[in-house]
Amino acid sequence: MIVEEHNIVTIAYELREGGPDGELMERMDINWPFKFLFGSGKLLPAFEENLRGLSEDDTFEFVLQPDEAYGVIQKGNIIDVPIKAFEINGAIPPNLIVENTYVSLVDDTGESHQGKILSYSDTHVKVDFNHAMAGKQLHFKGVVLHIREATVDELIRKHYIQEDGIHRPGFGEN
Repeated sequence: MIVEEHNIVTIAYELREGGPDGELMERMDINWPFKFLFGSGKLLPAFEENLRGLSEDDTFEFVLQPDEAYGVIQKGNIIDVPIKAFEINGAIPPNLIVENTYVSLVDDTGESHQGKILSYSDTHVKVDFNHAMAGKQLHFKGVVLHIREATVDELIRKHYIQEDGIHRPGFGEN
């Protein structure tokens, strides 16, 4: 079998920022591999295209540029949020506003957004709402461990289903 639509693919890989010697961002090894339904539309298209046509035991190594992955950093997604937005019952909980930590904020329409706190003052908190991997070159290196046909349930649900019936999202999935 080869990696193609309607197959469940199991891979082990390392994801590093920039290149083979870059910071390790994620590792999926043979004990905890990444399993996914190829062609489900839930993964980065460029990621899948670099795996298409591979067979079991084939190795892979490729780099995705920011525009093929999570995009470039959009300055408009870095916002000064009034510090009052962090209040709960009229007070800001201790240790809520800490630089380089992630927060979830709800906008005026009720939609939740994840952001990274860059800095803060007495009146505002600068929050980066870009994807955590935006602006990064992603270097993947790994091996295809197993390929099988998807079950009918997996095709209907559009994702890999573990033997216990639970779906656990992996890299790039939501």
